[in-house]
Amino acid sequence: MLFPTVEFAIFFSIVFVACWLLRPFPLPWRLFMLAASYVFYCWWDWHYGLLLAGSTLANHLAARAIHATRDERGRRAILIGAVAANLAALGWFKYYGFFASSVVGGLRDVGLDVAVPLVQVVLPVGISFFTFMALSYVIDTYRRELSPPSLLDFALYLAFFPHLVAGPIVRASELLPQFALHPDPRRLDSAQAFRLIVAGMFKKVVVSSFLAGAIVDRVFAAPASASSLEILFAIYAYAIQIYADFSGYTDIAIGCALLLGFRFPQNFDAPYTSRSVQEFWRRWHMSLSRWLRDYLYVPLGGNRGSTLQTYRNLMLTMLLGGLWHGASWTFVVWGGIHGSALCVDRWQADRHERRGLGPVVDTPARAVLRWFVAFHVVCLAWVFFRAETLTAAWQLLTRLFTAWGPAPLVTPLLVATIVAMLAAQFVPPRFVLTVQSAYSRFPWAVQGAILGGAFLLIDSLGPVGVAPFIYFQF
Repeated sequence: MLFPTVEFAIFFSIVFVACWLLRPFPLPWRLFMLAASYVFYCWWDWHYGLLLAGSTLANHLAARAIHATRDERGRRAILIGAVAANLAALGWFKYYGFFASSVVGGLRDVGLDVAVPLVQVVLPVGISFFTFMALSYVIDTYRRELSPPSLLDFALYLAFFPHLVAGPIVRASELLPQFALHPDPRRLDSAQAFRLIVAGMFKKVVVSSFLAGAIVDRVFAAPASASSLEILFAIYAYAIQIYADFSGYTDIAIGCALLLGFRFPQNFDAPYTSRSVQEFWRRWHMSLSRWLRDYLYVPLGGNRGSTLQTYRNLMLTMLLGGLWHGASWTFVVWGGIHGSALCVDRWQADRHERRGLGPVVDTPARAVLRWFVAFHVVCLAWVFFRAETLTAAWQLLTRLFTAWGPAPLVTPLLVATIVAMLAAQFVPPRFVLTVQSAYSRFPWAVQGAILGGAFLLIDSLGPVGVAPFIYFQF
């Protein structure tokens, strides 16, 4: 079930009313919200619900066993088993075909023709997201940072429909305590919720759809027929498209959760204003960045070892983060580019520290230069993220410098959209809050009219039908 659809509007209207009617009654409320979340998830394919239920039961039992075990060796053994089981399920559904094909290709390159059975495995929607949430739950229990709740609460935490399919990756410690609260529906921050939902819908339905159809899909599907200027703007357009698409989803998710009385962590913070790749990862997909830091980078050793060990840990974290996004060498290269850039950022900081210099103060010219470099490193990585194969990515990059000629796909509207979306990243947050506050002071009838007009405008500017969100494939 997609957010920008009539089906979801009807579904959410029913859930919204029932949620607040049942909220004073904890058990009926939990049962209803769990059932609604499974309806939302099973809308694509009811078989997905069996996988989600199996993951819920297995991880809850593992966490309870870890919590009940006093022997450290036993606790660690259960943790290893739970992590292995989660990764095995994720590996089967997401990576079996990739690894099998890579093994066959590698053996063929050395003259061995080995037949490895290739099974067509359907990737369940959102499996990476709910697997990472389940892993954090089990690991936090092992670290004694969390006590396992009831099975019903954990099931609702893992399946809660606003974040289930494409995040944000909400930790159990962030969401479970909110189940016990009794918020007043009259005190909802509806102005913020509606702002997020409208902004998310506009970014997805209007901006992302326009850029995809106007240039991105055409150029990446047939790079051999695109000119250098078209490829350049297709890369810029994809940078905006994936931001509009993914941040649009999380805006809608956070807004819907707010209307139901829940607060999710922020997932995007103007990432294209970053002056380094390190800063970019503090602003882009922030819930994943924190997850990779706390459950991968720090356990690998973080920056506690030697300089080379720190670089190794950064690179491994980003390579595995790339592989998390998809079973393809293009994602591995994407992670490698980001890992290399993070190592360079770290090297520069270490060199500055060794020289005993104070904090670097950016002049306006230096700030612009740093932004320009960081943005284009990110754009370079997006080429591999979007391209179907490494060959296609290299063809795009080669023709970027060699295929000079007419560029009919680069229209004034396309350029204006890209520039406007980049400029919007630099709008001060206080300005947005001022507009939101002004909206909240209007009478309900006026607020409703503004909201209705915004949805009508989005519907008129958007295409017929809406493609799935990009991150549904992860």
